[in-house]
Amino acid sequence: MFTKVLIANRGEIAVRVIRTLKRMGIASVAVYSDADRFSKPALTAGEAVRLGPAPAAESYLNVDAVIAACKATGARAVHPGYGFLSENIGFAERLAAEGIAFIGPRPEHLSAFGLKHTARELAKASGVPLLPGTDLLQSVEEALSAAETVGYPVMLKSTAGGGGIGMQLCADAASLKASFESVQRTARASFGDARVYIERFVAEARHVEVQIFGNGKGRVIALGERDCSLQRRNQKVVEETPAPGLSAEIRARLHKAAVDLGSSVSYESAGTVEFIYDPLREEFYFLEVNTRLQVEHPVTEAVFDIDLVEWMIRQAAGEDVLSGANALTPKGAAIEVRVYAEMPHADFRPSAGLLTEVVFPDNARVDGWIETGTEVTPFYDPMLAKLIVAAEDRPAAIEKLK
Repeated sequence: MFTKVLIANRGEIAVRVIRTLKRMGIASVAVYSDADRFSKPALTAGEAVRLGPAPAAESYLNVDAVIAACKATGARAVHPGYGFLSENIGFAERLAAEGIAFIGPRPEHLSAFGLKHTARELAKASGVPLLPGTDLLQSVEEALSAAETVGYPVMLKSTAGGGGIGMQLCADAASLKASFESVQRTARASFGDARVYIERFVAEARHVEVQIFGNGKGRVIALGERDCSLQRRNQKVVEETPAPGLSAEIRARLHKAAVDLGSSVSYESAGTVEFIYDPLREEFYFLEVNTRLQVEHPVTEAVFDIDLVEWMIRQAAGEDVLSGANALTPKGAAIEVRVYAEMPHADFRPSAGLLTEVVFPDNARVDGWIETGTEVTPFYDPMLAKLIVAAEDRPAAIEKLK
């Protein structure tokens, strides 16, 4: 087992990983930018190392600085959290070259699912249902022609990235023509990859995802599913498990599709297979795979009584976590809501400033990084915390959440 782990992240996920490391008796190393010098992760980890100035490109995305921090502290493993470097193939490969473990999927898994169009190809080969769509498009003319076949409305999507960035709903040919170059520009600026494709848009869709975990030797299990349909600007804000209103047959098919896809590449560690569910047709379609820990992982932990971060750490240390995971049965229901520093009256723009009073309830799990006196800076994602409630069923969980 590792004796010291560096968390290459910030905010609530860094605090959450530190909590598990402390329980496991493993020393923790936090990293921070100048803006986060006095943040909770930097103050609660066993050690803290400065990466650079506030901009993420000069700190949390600086691979050389993160590796230098590992060497300076003797950390032999890195947990990347979510976002930042968590799905960066080059980062995982650099760590391997330095003899430092990447706590997550292997580089070939990051590569296989890192681009949506290649993930679609793997899903198709595994028999997972796909929305009608296209391969990568070379021109707006090709897009317009393909859209006539797929049928409007369509979603124009970048193959790289995530988080709702690089997506545009197009109701007709005029909107597709107007959006094509702007989506390419956004994708190039955000992810360094301007390639795009289109999929049929399902108007009354639900967003349902399956949590998987693999041992890297061909065995993959499904740890239930989560409904993440409540979103704003394609960003999830409320997540729950189990997904309500699914038949036993649909639920079983969802889990099987996710496991089949993960097994096809001998997936290792935690991952999430995302689907679009059409409740009118009672059909689901592959969306993408997230080769990392999801923001909403605590609801899965709540109903299965497990610690996915611990599982990831043990798997990366060479243990076969799944050898003792034969009798896992979910119990009850769990819901997570995200707490943001935003201004509702100003189109939910991020809001920086000093938090003068922070109070959380005692009867909920709180994953966060803020407290009274925390300075919220304008440099990063405005999520401050997550509140997770669990109860014997969904109605009880909703009442508890209220």
